[in-house]
Amino acid sequence: MDELQKGGRLESLDALRGADMFFIMGGSGVFRALGVLAGCDSAGPFVQQFSHVLWNGLHFQDMIFPTFLFIAGVSFPFSCAKQIERGRDRCSIALRCVRRAALLFLLGLVYNNALQFKFDSLVWGSVLGRIGIAWLCAALLFLFVKGWRARAAVAAALLLGYWAVMLFIEAPDWREIVLPANLAPYADGPFSPARNISAYLDRHLLPGQITVPGVFSNQGTLSTLPAIVTAMIGMFAGEFLRGRGKELSGGARTCRMLAAAACLAAAGLFVAFGCGPWSFPLNKILWSPSFTLVVGGISLAALAVFHYLVDVKGQGRWFGFFRVIGLNSIAIYVLQRFIGFQQANKFFFGGLASLFPQDVGNVVLALGYVAVCWLVLFFFHRHRIYWKV
Repeated sequence: MDELQKGGRLESLDALRGADMFFIMGGSGVFRALGVLAGCDSAGPFVQQFSHVLWNGLHFQDMIFPTFLFIAGVSFPFSCAKQIERGRDRCSIALRCVRRAALLFLLGLVYNNALQFKFDSLVWGSVLGRIGIAWLCAALLFLFVKGWRARAAVAAALLLGYWAVMLFIEAPDWREIVLPANLAPYADGPFSPARNISAYLDRHLLPGQITVPGVFSNQGTLSTLPAIVTAMIGMFAGEFLRGRGKELSGGARTCRMLAAAACLAAAGLFVAFGCGPWSFPLNKILWSPSFTLVVGGISLAALAVFHYLVDVKGQGRWFGFFRVIGLNSIAIYVLQRFIGFQQANKFFFGGLASLFPQDVGNVVLALGYVAVCWLVLFFFHRHRIYWKV
């Protein structure tokens, strides 16, 4: 009988969240440095996997943010059930969700330097803000739309509606937009940086400054709609784990999740490459339906593997490093913005790094940064200090 059947905590979710956050906490820098040390070109395919795609396409780095949103979705059916067991009704749970989303939105503004009170230059769109808004909408659908099939229909409608709007409605002012030179190769088509309607709404509705001034925001307005579906996919997975899948064996449960992941990824690739002139490329900034489905499938596959190894096979002790990160994921994301981890890293490891050739020294410093961050989180963990939002 596996851990899930015993009703225990999904330790795999903490481990997966930690593995995801590891790359934000400096893991991507480690792999970039190791790639260069191994002789890979810094502009080559391996090293570039740990940097974001400029516009269309998909790198490993582009999956980190949506995977975190997916994980936030997975946890909600479990936390919702616990709140209902404690006597809370759905309306009170919804209010708690609204408060959580508002706090994430505010934290996102603080992360973007809102405390400088220079609102004309403040970037209002943020990673934490998108997580808060998209997760809130998905949570409200989970609470008030009965049945997973009905919610699946809502998710499909969101993706299809977004696809149609982006395809058939172009920005009225696109001819007036001057693209930066690095975006000029992507200037054609309805999903280009200037012509897509989501960027138009960003330019005219978002206050302050947008990510690429005068062009688009990385966490914009209309692109929040498919991000809601990312959170919903996570909630479908969480609902399966604590509901229909609970009665299955661990192996059967994992196989069903992997099969669903393959279907999602295949559907996303079809949307990206198989619809002729209507194809919507993989694009994180636009959070395209193809991107939503492919990354949703990959995230679900990762959850299936972690669930099998940690919850079913009981190998959680091998994932302790990641669980320490996952239990305080918001903390390390925010603290990196305000605490001089890089200065501490140079203080403790700069001398050691200087003893080696530059490429080796870069690896030492990249590993040192991860070590400094992790030790802070380990201190929190040992003293049971957890940042909850």
